[in-house]
This record gives sequence, C-alpha cells and structure tokens, in this order.
Amino acid sequence: MKTYFVTGTDTEVGKSFVTATILKCLSSAQYKTLGFKPIAAGCEQTADGLRNEDGLLLQDASSLDVPYELVNPIAFEPPVAPHLAAKQENKVIDTPMLSDTLATLQGLEPDLLLVEGAGGWRLPLGNGRYLSDWCVEETLPVILVVGVKLGCLNHAVLTAEAIKRDGLKLAGWIANYCDEEMPLLNENVASLKSLIDAPMLGEVKRAANSDEAGKFLEISTLETLL
Repeated sequence: MKTYFVTGTDTEVGKSFVTATILKCLSSAQYKTLGFKPIAAGCEQTADGLRNEDGLLLQDASSLDVPYELVNPIAFEPPVAPHLAAKQENKVIDTPMLSDTLATLQGLEPDLLLVEGAGGWRLPLGNGRYLSDWCVEETLPVILVVGVKLGCLNHAVLTAEAIKRDGLKLAGWIANYCDEEMPLLNENVASLKSLIDAPMLGEVKRAANSDEAGKFLEISTLETLL
C-alpha cells in the first residue's frame, strides 16, 4: 500500500480533477484506490450534512466505498481559506484527528491512497501551523499538480523546492493544461521537465470529466507509484 499527498502550484489548478483521474485509472486496472480530502472549505449544507464538491469527486472516484465523513473529516461552509473559516466558526483545525482518519483509511489496505490538499503547499491552519507541517509529521511523499498557465514555471520551481526543503520526497508531477491557449505552451512544458527534479507522471489536457481525462495518463507510468 502506498500513500501520497497531492498538492498544487496554486489553488484552482485541478488537484481534485487530476487526483480523481489517477484514482479512476488505477481502479480500472483492478487496483484498490481511496481518495482523502482532509480539509475543505466552501462546502454546501445538505440533508446529510456539509458536503464538498471535491470530496464527493474523490469519494466517487475511489474503488473502495467509505463514508463521506472519512473522505472529508474537516468541512467548512464559508468559501474562504480554511483557517479563516475555522476562526469564523470558533473552531480549531485538529491535525491529530486527521492522523487518526489517515490511519483508519490506511487500515483498509488500499493499493493507493491519495491525500489531496487544499490550495497550495503552504496552506495555513492557524496558530502558525501549515498543512505541510502535518505532511512532514506523516512523512508523506508528494505528487505535484502543475497548473500549466502563465506563471507556472515560478510556482512549480518554488513549490518543488519547498517540498524538498521540508525533507519530503517529490515522487512526481503532472502537468494539467489549465490554459491550452497559453503562448509557447509546449516550450513551457519542456522547461518544466528540465526545472523539476522529479519524474513527470503525465499530462492532462482539456477534458470534460475525469473518465475522459484518463486517456492522457499511462497506466504503466501510474503503476510506478505502487
């Protein structure tokens, strides 16, 4: 069983979409997969409680069936940074509870467990803490989703440097084509390949859903994560 933390070069770069695509690809190859969204803001109140679009996406993409509360244990309704949402609700983001939930999910023995972050690598949790600190505590190797758009070179290099400086392994990265009309797109992707000291796991081009996006990823490459 392997567990990875999925982070992005910024918010809205397609972390959930790419994470769901990886889960579905390996599920189709008969691997047991699980997605975990520890913290989410911008959730909607439903008859079943707070639900987050990304959390539901990961739950649906996983081959193992687990309750939503295990997929997304910390959920906030305000669509703001989680530490600000927690402050509005007079709550504290409990990382020991995240560790307990992670251990529970790992106990189900999936072949692949993907833990998707929120925002970028340095997501504040309040009181001077970051979600990346929890990743360090759990010694989680990291998969980086690079949103290919203007500014991605700087964001990708800085994020990769921060991950390695924190002592974690950058297991690989995926290019998600956020702006396919970006000038010199291919040249930018070539630059990313030379600048990021980690294997490229694939390129996800514009697609309507994660099933369609799966055609851009090679099962054999994803299997190197297992």
